Amino acid sequence: MTVNTANKWAAGIADTYAPGVVAEAVGLGLPVVALPFWSTALDGHPATRRSVEVLRGTGVRVLYGEGEWLPHPPGTGGQRLDAYPWRLALDAVNRCARPAPASRAGGATARSRRR
Repeated sequence: MTVNTANKWAAGIADTYAPGVVAEAVGLGLPVVALPFWSTALDGHPATRRSVEVLRGTGVRVLYGEGEWLPHPPGTGGQRLDAYPWRLALDAVNRCARPAPASRAGGATARSRRR
């Protein structure tokens, strides 16, 4: 996910297909995982951090921070593509896809818990 996508998504702008699909998924209460890719320079902009927090607040699992994904120095993104941690996103999606153990009959769904 680029900074542009994060900022659009957090603002609810669905002007192209990809942001529209993920915005709808959030609205439907589906589990969504996002793996960022941007520089420390873009990360330093206040809108970037706000967007990450907005997305997290809607239930999106943003893989950002220590132990997950960290921004790279400006101008080095191309050198980091081979090491991009796709496995983090795939593992997070797999965890979301597993049914949660039922703690009681008639338990709340993910969507109803977020409301």
